[in-house]
Amino acid sequence: MSASTHGGTPAYYVPQPSHWPIVGSVALLLMGMGAAFWMNGVAAGPWMTAAGFVVLLVMLFGWFGTVIGESERHLYSKRVDVSFRWSMSWFIFSEVMFFAAFFGALFYARALSVPDLGSPEQKLLWPDFAASWPTAGPYIQEKFSPIGAFGIPLLNTILLLTSGVTLTIAHHALKAGHRGALQFWLFATVALGVTFLGFQAYEYVHLYRDLNLKLSTGIYGSTFFMLTGFHGAHVTIGAIMLTVMLFRAFRGHFTPDRHFAFEAAAWYWHFVDVVWLLLFVLVYWM
Repeated sequence: MSASTHGGTPAYYVPQPSHWPIVGSVALLLMGMGAAFWMNGVAAGPWMTAAGFVVLLVMLFGWFGTVIGESERHLYSKRVDVSFRWSMSWFIFSEVMFFAAFFGALFYARALSVPDLGSPEQKLLWPDFAASWPTAGPYIQEKFSPIGAFGIPLLNTILLLTSGVTLTIAHHALKAGHRGALQFWLFATVALGVTFLGFQAYEYVHLYRDLNLKLSTGIYGSTFFMLTGFHGAHVTIGAIMLTVMLFRAFRGHFTPDRHFAFEAAAWYWHFVDVVWLLLFVLVYWM
């Protein structure tokens, strides 16, 4: 360990060289090559992808475990804390841009492409195409039904908004030093997130089996499942992050003035909440 000093106090912790970045690179290489082999029918593809995923999990547990150990030994100064906050802020900004691209694709399809395909100039090519949303486009003739907003989507909206409230209560309990309340409300947040995922899985089964709405159902199916699917993946990641925070809370980690990891997970969860509100309005309701 080495550190620059200011007045005898470590100003910025510099860790020892780590092998975890190399492990992570090997994991991504295995997953990328495995996926390419898989899509091209090579028998080893699924096994390489699975191996890469396992190595990635080992890297995540090992690297984050190292960081947690350093934090619990109070090796991080205020300057390190600020750098962590900037890093998490830029990460969430990159996630905002990620979803903005998919919302932009949805807007382009609904506001520009579909009306253009139904214009008088295009009637010679697709005389039977109705320029209304939702649509699978002029090529796919299979009938499908979109899911209404005031069913499972509304219930999931209530679940996620409630989880945002319970997480905020847990945060205030942490800052007040009430560890029992922190553990209870954080557990409630995780439970609400897992319940959301359960209802979304049920919704997907219902869409495929009963409403004939699939990822292959033209522009509507692709935008619907890409937006809701990636959001579900982010809810899963957020629930894992909060579960780790819950285990750490039970182990006595965090103090009222030192709990950035908890705050980072909370920022991510609130970001997931906001994205879902946009999804509910723009995908399910409108």
